[in-house]
Amino acid sequence: MTVDTFAPIVGQKQAVELLTQAVRQNRVAPAYMFVGPDGVGRSLAAKCFIELLFFDQQRDFHILQNRVRQGNHPSLLWVEPTYQYQGQRLTAAEAAEKGVKRKAPPIIRLEQIRGITEFLGRPPLEAPRNVVVLEQAETMAEAAANALLKTLEEPGQATLILIAPSPESVLPTLVSRCQRIPFYRLDVGSVAQVLTQTGNEEILQHPAVLSLAAGSPGSAIASYQQLQTISPELLQQVTKAPTSYRNALELAKKIDKDLDTEAQLWLVDYLQQSYWQQSYEPNVIKELEKTRKNLLCYAQPRLVWECTLMALFEICRRY
Repeated sequence: MTVDTFAPIVGQKQAVELLTQAVRQNRVAPAYMFVGPDGVGRSLAAKCFIELLFFDQQRDFHILQNRVRQGNHPSLLWVEPTYQYQGQRLTAAEAAEKGVKRKAPPIIRLEQIRGITEFLGRPPLEAPRNVVVLEQAETMAEAAANALLKTLEEPGQATLILIAPSPESVLPTLVSRCQRIPFYRLDVGSVAQVLTQTGNEEILQHPAVLSLAAGSPGSAIASYQQLQTISPELLQQVTKAPTSYRNALELAKKIDKDLDTEAQLWLVDYLQQSYWQQSYEPNVIKELEKTRKNLLCYAQPRLVWECTLMALFEICRRY
């Protein structure tokens, strides 16, 4: 029986070839770094690669595939950034399910890295090796990254996969111990193919969302979902320049009240796209980029938006 585990991957020929050859030639590296934009297939490729690593001719492939896709294989540990809430660590999906208002982006914590060390201290079960995947590896704090470095130096009977937007987003000492697998943005046809295959054809009717996604089907889906959570009234108000300082302060209060941090970060991207299409004014884009940096630095969101919107009022009334 031959199985094409990478069949679901669209438009990432180089990555698929590198990973397939590594298994065929029995030259699987101790650590990989899947680098490229969000939403272009990095996580799905990691699952397909793991299925290929774990595949045994004597066992049912579809059972293996389901276990890997659901993250319940005993030789697989999938690590995501988490929020700290009432003594618990919650992933983004768990936080959303519990209705937790998130004031800061999630991170991979030192305790999670210690969990990896504990996991790799056990021999692999039902597979030739253990595999650990770290999504959004760029969110590791320095202490967590340094702790992971010790594991990368002596992974034992294991392979680690770090998923990050670029090598520069992760500590150089980690990058140097990983084989890089590049992923790229997709062309228009490939984006449409992925959205159709995943049952998201309605997004093709929203040019603004597709433009914002810039060749990333996953980002298009996430943007469309985020768009549904923001009231049309608020969206209409913020896509126009504030009419006064008072209007700017009122809008800032509403944004802070209605949107969590992730939604606010998405709104920054949306506004950059919207303002650029309206006026091609670079000062507006620079101001919104400052907004993103301040939100990521855990500044008080309402204050950040007050400063941003008052600055936009000043910029736009000069033109």
